[in-house]
Amino acid sequence: MSDAEGFKANLSLLRRPGEKTYTQRCRLFVGNLPADITEEEFKRLFAKYGEPGEVFINKGKGFGFIKLESRALAEIAKAELDDIPMRGRQLRVRFATHAAALSVRNLSPYVSNELLEEAFSQFGPIERAVVIVDDRGRSTGKGIVEFASKPAARKAFERCTEGVFLLTTTPRPVIVEPLEQLDDEDGLPEKLAQKNPMYQKERETPPRFAQPGTFEYEYSQRWKSLDEMEKQQRDQVEKNMKDAKDKLESEMEDAYHEHQANLLRQDLMRRQEELRRMEELHNQEMQKRKEMQLRQEEERRRREEEMMIRQREMEEQMRRQREESYSRMGYMDPVSQGWKNPSSLVTQRERDMRMGGTSTMNMGDPYGTAAQKFPPLAGGTGLGYETSPGVGQASMSGSMMGSDMVKVIPAG
Repeated sequence: MSDAEGFKANLSLLRRPGEKTYTQRCRLFVGNLPADITEEEFKRLFAKYGEPGEVFINKGKGFGFIKLESRALAEIAKAELDDIPMRGRQLRVRFATHAAALSVRNLSPYVSNELLEEAFSQFGPIERAVVIVDDRGRSTGKGIVEFASKPAARKAFERCTEGVFLLTTTPRPVIVEPLEQLDDEDGLPEKLAQKNPMYQKERETPPRFAQPGTFEYEYSQRWKSLDEMEKQQRDQVEKNMKDAKDKLESEMEDAYHEHQANLLRQDLMRRQEELRRMEELHNQEMQKRKEMQLRQEEERRRREEEMMIRQREMEEQMRRQREESYSRMGYMDPVSQGWKNPSSLVTQRERDMRMGGTSTMNMGDPYGTAAQKFPPLAGGTGLGYETSPGVGQASMSGSMMGSDMVKVIPAG
């Protein structure tokens, strides 16, 4: 196995666990390309570093861009290909500027890389999000968010500038600005310095310490005084800003507690109002039930009264029909005259006649003299009845006493 093949086999080992591939951090700028270079030749130049994800060449201006799989591969390619000759030109390989990166500051000490990425992922896919820390690992309140596309970065910048974007409970908005990208790795090598007349003039005198009492010493001291004044003013501004931030933090803490207390009071009032409303609803429901029970009781009494009235009316109607029936037949109604058992009168008389003798021929008048009149019947109708003289028991039993009706004879 050749060295190139062995290097390709170990490419996967150069990628950190969880690292995203083919990001803007893996994009290289290649300058000083030959004017006749082709895309295939450009790809072969980076073939040993894996399959490229993006290739662009501007032949007219002699530069191109290529995106590799990981940051480590891009760093290796940059170190190996930078400043190599190609058709009489020295190639210049640098990391391309990340055009979709934003600087984020005013972060809470409790914001982590993961929270920062989660918060800004709503604007678009994120390649990297990191919170900058000091040498002790404490947050500096600043961070970097690198998006996969320019539109996503532009959207995040506009939304956070126009609105108030909070990452934690504390109302502390993040400040978003375009990331100022500086090259602190390669710097400015001598070979890239512009050799103009000003360069030649400045390079006439080598580095040195100015001697006291000289012209350059006097003005150098004035430059140092100006720098010291700038430093003092910057320190004073930073101190004023720190005091203002601490004051705002304290006021915000007090206001937050007051706000929470107001929320609790409002919640308590809301619960009390809800309880009062529920109690009113309960009382209304109980009142409705009582009214319904009263209406049901009133309806029941009304039905009972109606039934009693109908029953009395039916009894009265039956009594009238019975009286009318007796009146048409010439008899009076024993019930209307107050007799509880009208049949008992005839039955008792018939029983007495049977016990008085076996023949009607030799039986006397057991009820007194002929044409004896009986007093009016109970009931006060003024009517009575009389027996015909000489009528025997059998004839009376067979004609008049055979029914419960009594023939009505006008009194007197």
